[in-house]
Amino acid sequence: MPGSTHTIEQQIRAAFAGLTRAERQLASHIMRNYPVSVLGSITALARAAEVSTPTVVRLVQKLGYRGYPDFQSTVRDELEARLMSPIAKHDRWTGGAPETHVLNRFADAVVANLQATLNQIDHAEFDAVAALLADGGRQVFAMGGRITHAVADYFVTHMKVIRPRVSLISQMSNAWPPALIDMAPGDVLLAFDIRRYEANVVNLVEMAADQGAVVVLFTDQWVSPAAAFARYRFSAHIEAPSAWDSTVAIQVLVETLMAAVQGLTWRETQTRMKRLEDLYARARFFGRLK
Repeated sequence: MPGSTHTIEQQIRAAFAGLTRAERQLASHIMRNYPVSVLGSITALARAAEVSTPTVVRLVQKLGYRGYPDFQSTVRDELEARLMSPIAKHDRWTGGAPETHVLNRFADAVVANLQATLNQIDHAEFDAVAALLADGGRQVFAMGGRITHAVADYFVTHMKVIRPRVSLISQMSNAWPPALIDMAPGDVLLAFDIRRYEANVVNLVEMAADQGAVVVLFTDQWVSPAAAFARYRFSAHIEAPSAWDSTVAIQVLVETLMAAVQGLTWRETQTRMKRLEDLYARARFFGRLK
């Protein structure tokens, strides 16, 4: 609804069951090609979705908008939020900051992000991704952008303990060809991309999809363009009272996913962990308490 904290995509998904066949066709077209699909004229949108102009009007009114111009105005606001710089984000939060300690403000925002994220996760999709990652016949790759690469690294570090054939793809584009050449159809790529979306992530995701890899995208509520090439997508809420977005909700999803994979592969994982502990002991890797 106008003024709502929900994104256009969330509004459409919430209303989808009550739409007519033509409205569903239009809604599906908008979501597949969002936001480009709704930046042009109403007639261009109707033509591209192969529906009538009155169908477009009915859909946006069912979503709570007065008309198509009102709907487009909200879309533009979303685009502005997607592209907001760290300085602009900081100024927006501090301009109306409540009179509480930053710890409380930040914690409240993170908890709200987590609740909103978990409320929109499809459990069947989550379980399907866990099953893919638990399949030892598939290689698993992960990569992220300038900030989210750290989450991909964290995932790979832990997943290597759970199962073999897990690799981190470097941010450097000259490392992509060696990774892609070994990526077979059915292998899994976990990609992380939040605003401001990075062209290198989108490019690699597209190339991996062309190789036949199953792409699992972790993104934000505004959705990275890489979603066009992903089979599975998890959208996390990321806004926080800071110049930077929060990756806490994404981190929770990743850690929960690893726990689910561990549960599916525990017999093999337990053996692997015991062998790893023996190797750590031989290498005297960890210090001992006296």
